[in-house]
Amino acid sequence: MCSGRVDLEFILRAFSNGMDGVFVGGCRLGECNYSTEGNYDALNTVLLAKKILKYKGINPDRLGIAFMSSGEGNIFVEKMNAFRNEVKNIGPLGEAEGLERRQLKDELRSVARLVPYIKLARREKLGKHLTDESEYDSFFSVSEVDELLTNVPSYYIDPEKCQACMICQRRCPVDAIDGGKNKIHVIDQDLCIRCGTCLEVCPTKFGAVREIRGEPVPAAIPEEERTIARKSKKEKKDNAASQEEGK
Repeated sequence: MCSGRVDLEFILRAFSNGMDGVFVGGCRLGECNYSTEGNYDALNTVLLAKKILKYKGINPDRLGIAFMSSGEGNIFVEKMNAFRNEVKNIGPLGEAEGLERRQLKDELRSVARLVPYIKLARREKLGKHLTDESEYDSFFSVSEVDELLTNVPSYYIDPEKCQACMICQRRCPVDAIDGGKNKIHVIDQDLCIRCGTCLEVCPTKFGAVREIRGEPVPAAIPEEERTIARKSKKEKKDNAASQEEGK
């Protein structure tokens, strides 16, 4: 119902599936039927997506956005015809840019995997209401996009500190953490969306989760070494008694 529902991942998926152009239509800015004013969200998403496309060597004019009321069919026709002609003049996706289709698809899919992280990292900016069209082009800079796509954090659970409390495993929104009772937890880096939830919820007394940037993530501990051998209550009592006797 609302253009604000158009997610950045939808746009990237469309292009990775071979679409030559993507058009987003929304209500007039300032005339939203909902208190959320999602059309501003749609605008910011498109502006960011355009910069990402350009960063990846894709003509940003393949992505268009326009605002109109539901009763302005004539404006919709004009906008769609103009956009269709523009995309037609640009040419087929990849071919016009001199990019191999398979490589282009892989590149866009790799960015799509980072969408949850991107939205978290830029949530305040993506929620801004742009009222001046002169701000559109400079809203996201090339350096900002480069930072978003290259300086991505990874998260690693230190096997020496993990106490298998299962808090991070339960809180992970994408089930990217493998673990269990008395089993050292491991993050599946292919499933991880870089949201940082595991880092936030790991008890400070353990401090097992570490954020990593600019360096490779250490290899996961072998399965056979992940079991934590805990002492029974009797063993703890006996150790305590031995320590008392030694004083």
